Amino acid sequence: MAKITLNAVSKSYDKRAVLQNLTLTVDHGECFTLLGPSGCGKTVLLRLIAGFETPDAGVIHIGDDMVAKAGEASIPPDRRDLGVVFQDYAVWPHMSVFQNVSYPLKLAKAPPAELEEKTRKAIALVNMQGLEERLPSELSGGQQQRVALARALVAQPSIMLLDEPLSNLDANLREEMRFEIKELQHKLDITVFYVTHDQEIALAISDRMAIMDKKGKIRQIGTPVEIYEKPADLFVFNFVGVANFITVNKQGNTLYAGTGAQAIPWEMPEDIASAAMNWIAGCRPSDVIIARPASVDKSADKGADKYLRGVIKRASFLGAMMDYLVEIDGAHLRTALETHYAISNDLLFKEGDECAITFHNLHWFDAAHMSEITE
Repeated sequence: MAKITLNAVSKSYDKRAVLQNLTLTVDHGECFTLLGPSGCGKTVLLRLIAGFETPDAGVIHIGDDMVAKAGEASIPPDRRDLGVVFQDYAVWPHMSVFQNVSYPLKLAKAPPAELEEKTRKAIALVNMQGLEERLPSELSGGQQQRVALARALVAQPSIMLLDEPLSNLDANLREEMRFEIKELQHKLDITVFYVTHDQEIALAISDRMAIMDKKGKIRQIGTPVEIYEKPADLFVFNFVGVANFITVNKQGNTLYAGTGAQAIPWEMPEDIASAAMNWIAGCRPSDVIIARPASVDKSADKGADKYLRGVIKRASFLGAMMDYLVEIDGAHLRTALETHYAISNDLLFKEGDECAITFHNLHWFDAAHMSEITE
C-alpha cells in the first residue's frame, strides 16, 4: 500500500527550524496537496519523503517500510518506489522525448523489449504519441511538462511527488494539466503528494489538503470543501479563497460594523457573543448579498432589518462577472455577480452608488489574530 506516514518529523538548516514535530498521514490512492506560502517548508517536506534530505528528528514510513529515521541510515530515493516531478521540467535538451522518458529504465538496465513497451505506454498516458523523436526545444512548455510526468511514471511507481510542476505554465495550460494529473491519478490508482502555493490548483485536484503556515506548522487538514467552508482559524480562512473582513465594534451587548453606528443584525455563536474581546466577521464574496436600498426598504419580506448600508467604491466589469468593492463604515469587502443576473435584477452599480448588503454566511474570528495575516 502506497501510504505515507510522517511522525514527529523536524528539519533545520543553520539552526533555523523549518519543520518542527510535524505529523501527517497520506492515504493510499489519494491526491493529497500541501498548500502554503512560499518559503514555509513545503519543498523540504517533499524532499524528506523523496529521500533527498534526512530528518533531524522523527520517522518516515512509506507503506510498511520505514524509509527514514533520524540518526539512522535512510533508504535511498531509487528504492522508495516513487516518481518525482519538479517545478523546472529538468528534461535533458540533447535527448529526444523517447530517450528522456526511458532514461530511468535505462539506468535500471531494463531489457530492451520491456524498455520499449513501458516507455511507449508512459508516453501514451500523457498524450504525446507521435512526438517520440522530438527534442525538448521543439516542444511547448506544456509538452515538456508532460515528458517530465511520463518519465516519472515510466517505472510505474506507487507514489508521485509533485513540487509546483505547473507554476511555469500559462493559465490555460495550468488548467489543462491539473485535470490531466487528476485523471492519471485515478487511472493508475497511485498516491499523489502535491506541493503548491496555488490555491486554485489545490482546490481543483485534491482529495484532501493540508494548509501550512509560514512557520512550517500545519493549521488544518481536510477536504477542499471542509477547508473552504469550515476554516479552522483566521489564517486558513484568509489563505484559501478571497477573504472579506468586517471589523466589529462591541459596545455593551450590541455589535457595530466597522467604525460606524450600524448595529450588526446577525446572531453570533454563544461562546463568541459572551466573550469580552474584539471580533472580526469574515465572509467570501459569494456570501455577500447586494441590493438596491430602495428595493429593500419597500419589501418587508426581504428582511430590511438584516441589511447594512454601504457605498460602491469600485465597479469592475469582468465580462461574465461584475466585481464590486463596497465600503461599510470604513470596512471594505468584495462581492461578485454574474453580469446577466446583475442586468436582469437592476444590480449594475456605478462607483459612488449606495447599496444594501447582507450575508448568506459569516465566520467569526478573534481580532487578536489579525497579525498572523498582516505581518
